[in-house]
Amino acid sequence: MTELPRPSSLPLPIQTERLVLRPYGHRDAPRVLDIHRRLDVIRWLGDPPYTPMASLVEAAAWIDDLNRLHEADPRCVGLAAEVRESGVVAGTVMIAPCPRSEPLDLQVGWHLHPDSTGRGYATEGARGLIDAAYAHLDGTAPDRPLLDLVWCGMFPDNKGSAAIARRLGLEDLGVRDDPWYDGDSQLFQTTRDHWTGARRERPVR
Repeated sequence: MTELPRPSSLPLPIQTERLVLRPYGHRDAPRVLDIHRRLDVIRWLGDPPYTPMASLVEAAAWIDDLNRLHEADPRCVGLAAEVRESGVVAGTVMIAPCPRSEPLDLQVGWHLHPDSTGRGYATEGARGLIDAAYAHLDGTAPDRPLLDLVWCGMFPDNKGSAAIARRLGLEDLGVRDDPWYDGDSQLFQTTRDHWTGARRERPVR
């Protein structure tokens, strides 16, 4: 059987009003460690147990794993959200595979250092990433978008992330049994048509 060509990944970096969304480098390892050593951050990022990051070696390995997301699916990407004015990495935005899904379902997610919350960076970064993902065309078919459906899920008590999802205009599906993680989650989704219609404009290019 002839293997089908795989679609191209997103052009990077992605520019927003205040942020540059770019791949992480090992120079970012101290900031990654400072984010992921905090229980108040990692408790929202997956199923327990939660193990704080403990070393720059672990941070560099996390960066390498994030930069290999596209190997699982070229629609996936994990990016540092760097604040233009200061050069500080506020946190991460990503489109990543949902676990235990075949074919792969995709989810949008974000997490920030506590010193960068409350400024709208997560909303701005996620919006810029989704805009770019929905604008990008599949390299194997010039008239076909690379991405059509994106999920977003969080623990039911993660009020902050739920508020971001609603500000983004994602479709609120309520609290449901999570098909990818253990237990119930607050689930959202958006399709390319829904996102473009809600934005009342073509996605940015």
